[in-house]
This record gives sequence, C-alpha cells and structure tokens, in this order.
Amino acid sequence: MSRLSVFSELWEFLKYRKKYWLLPIIFVLVLLGLLIVVAENSVVAPFIYTLF
Repeated sequence: MSRLSVFSELWEFLKYRKKYWLLPIIFVLVLLGLLIVVAENSVVAPFIYTLF
C-alpha cells in the first residue's frame, strides 16, 4: 500500500463522513511526528526536548 493511497483513502473518509474538523488534528500529529524524526539524531535535539 503506497503512501498516496493512504492519504487518498483518508481524504475520501473525511469527505464522505464530513469530518473536516479532523484535518487540523491530523496535520498537527504529522508535524509532531516529523519533528521527532528530524530531531532524533540531530544537534538541535536537546533544544527541542526542552520545549516539551
């Protein structure tokens, strides 16, 4: 299953069920996930961990 199909299925679910209010929540979760992945082996990691 490709990433594009996962996103398209998610979009179809949100559109069909009219759950557009979930989009900001999903967006924030994706951003936090990316932040964790980027900061995993980074020099900036100690500064990011102090935010939480």
